[in-house]
Amino acid sequence: MKAIFKYIMCAVAVVFAFVSCSKNDDCSLDLGGNCLVEQIALDGYEGTVSLDLRSIMVRVPETADVSALKVTSLKISNGAKANVAEGQTLDMVNDQNIHVTNGDLYLDWTLFVMRDEAKLLYLVINDIYNGMIDEENKTVTVYVPGGVDITNAVASYELSPYATSDLPDGSAYDFSEPVKMKISNNTANSEYTVNVIAIDKPKALFLGAASDMSMLDNEALAACVWMLANVPESMYASFADIKAGNIDLSECKLMWWHYHEDGGVDGHDPFTKKATEALDAKNQLRDFYENGGSLFLTRYASILPSFIGVTGDDEWTTPQNCWGGNEADAELCGGPWDFVKYDASHPLFAGTIDGDDPNRIYCTDKGYYITNSTAQYHIGEDWGGYASHDAWVARNGGKIIGVGGDGAIVAWEYPAHDGKGGIICIGSGCYDWYSYTFGDGYTAKFHKNIEIMTKNAINYLTK
Repeated sequence: MKAIFKYIMCAVAVVFAFVSCSKNDDCSLDLGGNCLVEQIALDGYEGTVSLDLRSIMVRVPETADVSALKVTSLKISNGAKANVAEGQTLDMVNDQNIHVTNGDLYLDWTLFVMRDEAKLLYLVINDIYNGMIDEENKTVTVYVPGGVDITNAVASYELSPYATSDLPDGSAYDFSEPVKMKISNNTANSEYTVNVIAIDKPKALFLGAASDMSMLDNEALAACVWMLANVPESMYASFADIKAGNIDLSECKLMWWHYHEDGGVDGHDPFTKKATEALDAKNQLRDFYENGGSLFLTRYASILPSFIGVTGDDEWTTPQNCWGGNEADAELCGGPWDFVKYDASHPLFAGTIDGDDPNRIYCTDKGYYITNSTAQYHIGEDWGGYASHDAWVARNGGKIIGVGGDGAIVAWEYPAHDGKGGIICIGSGCYDWYSYTFGDGYTAKFHKNIEIMTKNAINYLTK
């Protein structure tokens, strides 16, 4: 079983006094005793003492009120004293320190409680298809492509700490019918129903050049995994599958392509050389769009529209100011990275987390490593073909959603019209899914906006 174990190590302080004494001085030290917490119980719940970690964990029921737990028993080393006594009531919302002294020695112990939880934290089928967990109803729904053999599918999962399940982790099961999964953890018990649904007619697709999603680069894979776990009846499809007609698109409302390339894709001409798999399927993608299907195109995928008849097919109708770094030596964010909300009322920004400036959308946090992969439209009379934002709108027929600090267009929309689908493009370098590591002091806050904007875009395009 994959379980997350969290131990809290307390500080250990042992005082040894070294004193230079003459033969006439009386400087004897009492170092003969021990400072152990041998046993403790709170409200009758026995603690588990870790000598190595100098900690005591007390497991309590999931619904226990830990703000007032009584020390119902306590045993420490012979001759020792402690700052906690039997019969005392402790607020265990936060960890408590037990200071034990014995003569001239002392030790500090960390006392903490852990609630018994029997929760399923994560479940994946065949190491690819993530389950959507409904905690309230204790159900798990996993969508897989129609060709997957769900009668012999491998389920891997993570549970709350110390929990166990009656279904061995990493084993194959027959999911042609719902499978019950019992989880137990001391006083806590629960039962989840796992439903694996083979999709013959997906409602949303994540696109990529790889034949299988497991072969995607880390940036695209992180986005794909999120989609399959959060967008019902979604699945991965390769451009080869789209070209060959292997996917039934009769109920598909949206395709998302998040295209990463180390070193960047510098606009129209490099795109024709590097995105060959996508361009091989451009006729099928155009048909999908012209028949009402919507597209969500992020990072260098935002170059695609001019190749499927959305705008003119030349180097100026595609993002003409592009660059990007390598994932292995990504840039460290010294603070949150953001772009400006050109249209703050756009549904793309609904419910996002605000920072210091509500007119900006913050996408990363300090300590995040980012490739800064950018596909944007430079605006200005100096170069690029667009003297102003209005000039871009007039030529491309789109709507501007977000701009960079210098006014470059980094997020835009081609609204649905005349039976054609809608398209949202995000080419900002701030729109980043994967970081290979994090710097000191990293705390995730604004990066959640990547998920929020993505969900907003998908909901908006499929409404």
